[in-house]
Amino acid sequence: MTEDLGDRIAKNVRQLRLARGLTQAQMAKVGDLPRATWTNLESGSANPTISVLHRAAMALQVAVEELLSAPRGACELFPLGTLPERIRGQARVRKLLPHPIPGMEMDRIELPPDGRMGGIPHTPGTREYLTCELGELDLVVAGDTWHLRPGDVISFRADQKHSYANPGGETAVGYSVVVLVPDP
Repeated sequence: MTEDLGDRIAKNVRQLRLARGLTQAQMAKVGDLPRATWTNLESGSANPTISVLHRAAMALQVAVEELLSAPRGACELFPLGTLPERIRGQARVRKLLPHPIPGMEMDRIELPPDGRMGGIPHTPGTREYLTCELGELDLVVAGDTWHLRPGDVISFRADQKHSYANPGGETAVGYSVVVLVPDP
């Protein structure tokens, strides 16, 4: 039997409130909502307006989507090999996170010695953060080459032509975090 939306909202709101160690009265005050409204949210009998959901989400410091979505287990294990992986050029690129984070992409990049991978320019204003974990990485951005060693981090505009290379004699591993420009 599928859970009804009111019950799902109730479970999420209650769990999030309890995780913060606050009472219903305290959360209602933070959310600028009547105490009875908060109680109804947690009872599953409420049919909240978008405004009430927005205020509850702001009070709990989460996105409205988190109040509406099916609750996840406390922990989920994703064994090696279960996250998406692809080959781009000579690189093996694996997603770092199993669930998307709106506006972000996070990947592990592994390049063999003398391996190369072309980057794909993103939308204007996008930034990328690249850190070298193992070996050496060369990043070419708009004609300039930046050499990274383990522990180095570089931030660059990812809306321009760029590429990655391993100039060393051992496998290189880097982590890329792309922060997309939010929609206006």
